[in-house]
Amino acid sequence: MYEGKTRTLFFRFAVPQMIGLLFNSVYTIVDGVFIGHRLGREAMAAAAVAVPLIEILISVAIAAGSGAGVLIAARLGAGDREGARRLFNTSAWMLGAAGLLVCLLGNLFLLPLARVLGASAQVLRPACAYLWFIVTFAPFQLFSFLLGGMARNDGRPKLAMAAMILGAASNIVLDYVFMYPLNMGIRGAALATSLGPIFSVLILLPHFLRGRGMLRFAPCRPRLKDMGQILVCGVPSFIMEFSIGIVTFLYNIAITRWGYGELGLAAYLVIGYLMLIILTLFLGMAEGLQPVFSHFMATGETGRNLAMRRFAACAFLGVGAVSCLLVFTCSRWFYLVFAPEDPELVAFAVSKSVPYFCGFFLAGFNILMISFWQATQKTGQALAVSVLRSVALPPVLLLTLPLLLGREAVWVCQSAADALTAALVIFFLHSPQNRDTIDQLKRK
Repeated sequence: MYEGKTRTLFFRFAVPQMIGLLFNSVYTIVDGVFIGHRLGREAMAAAAVAVPLIEILISVAIAAGSGAGVLIAARLGAGDREGARRLFNTSAWMLGAAGLLVCLLGNLFLLPLARVLGASAQVLRPACAYLWFIVTFAPFQLFSFLLGGMARNDGRPKLAMAAMILGAASNIVLDYVFMYPLNMGIRGAALATSLGPIFSVLILLPHFLRGRGMLRFAPCRPRLKDMGQILVCGVPSFIMEFSIGIVTFLYNIAITRWGYGELGLAAYLVIGYLMLIILTLFLGMAEGLQPVFSHFMATGETGRNLAMRRFAACAFLGVGAVSCLLVFTCSRWFYLVFAPEDPELVAFAVSKSVPYFCGFFLAGFNILMISFWQATQKTGQALAVSVLRSVALPPVLLLTLPLLLGREAVWVCQSAADALTAALVIFFLHSPQNRDTIDQLKRK
């Protein structure tokens, strides 16, 4: 499974997950297209409120899947299949409990939740209607990502890709059916988004129920030690994915605070869709490479691991540079898909795209290194980079740069955060401790 040249392994593992996750991002993007065409700017602002919660759910699922995946790869590399299966079932129990908790608390506190997520009085009612479906179907959202990650670690990256693509395709079809023939409004868009993960789960379940790989469902009493290890290993992935929700939430607050109003929120929604596509490319490739990095670490193939990291770094920077070039030259056509009858919104979004995306080519490099350090169980370095680019720098920059440089500086804060984070990554890579560790591993 892990034999072959570096380039071959990259395309075998990274590309299917990138394609699958890219299609999966269609869940929210297609909603924006249909909502923009059918319901207009106010409904788009209401849907924007739910984006941070959706990203938080995805981040929880990816954290459990990647944390368990790192440990499972180590168990399988050591020949401990029973231990690997126990970790798989423990992660399933954890996400099952988390999904039920989100469903229960989300329904009990729906109105306060909408307000915390940034819903203004004008969009509070449609935002609550959208959020109800998201929290109610949260368990399926969580399991679709967990099972996809486990399928990759079980040697089935193409199955994970197929499940994500089917979920996205169903979302497109159901969006049209619910919003046009059935005329269900914003509730129809939310229902279509919520049903997509169910189809993904149905595709993935037979692999684990029928024992088609090494991982399968079985009676299991979760161990606190296993749960703790999964959480510790998964924290960097959680923060890496969670950063999308955090940044969206912080920008919603900052945009409102600095007087951009409904126009600013709607524009950031479509900018956020474009951001989601670019980050999805990076996250998909990084998640796809996790089993490869973990396997090479478990088997002691340090030279192959470093070769993969170098090749991947070039690929990530190349994808990032091309993506930024396309944003700078073609973003208008992307935004017109969402708001063809609103030239003011399109022009505003285009004008803010250059400062917002100017440093995004470095985001992929940061995400790759988070994934690499996490997969090789250098959790401290992975955690430091994750926290810096998502939890630490964006809020500080959003608070300070507009005060120092004017409100237009709001739009450059995330790129500035990624540039500063990349500087820290380079420092880690060239630190004497890191170089000594690599030399020692090579001698082994």
